[in-house]
Amino acid sequence: YDGKCVFCRIARREEPGTALLPCEDEDLVCFRDIKPGAPHHYLVVPVKHMGNCKTLKTEHIPLVKRMMEVGKAVLQKNNFNDLNDVRMGFHWPPFCSIAHLHLHVLAPASQLGFFSRLYYRINSYWFIT
Repeated sequence: YDGKCVFCRIARREEPGTALLPCEDEDLVCFRDIKPGAPHHYLVVPVKHMGNCKTLKTEHIPLVKRMMEVGKAVLQKNNFNDLNDVRMGFHWPPFCSIAHLHLHVLAPASQLGFFSRLYYRINSYWFIT
């Protein structure tokens, strides 16, 4: 836990302004992005503080898969079922604003605005899917 990290505080329910969405994985939390790039834009975050996506190793593959499953489940709970029109990924440092691992879940990807299409561009220099 890092008390200076806003995502750590959100995960511990210490940020009253951020509502957590129902999540069936006790090691992860999910909430809406404060600057949504799509009609559905959620962040899936490990409760335990982890660095950004550059710190991921092979042993973290199950964690990333669980993060993606939580993202899909939250979309479905919010009545979005076209999982072929979803973009998920991580901003690559130095383009991530918070140094706590967080998966962006955006849908429908076909409705991303001009800047969002750039900012969340598939496997770009700054966003990896």
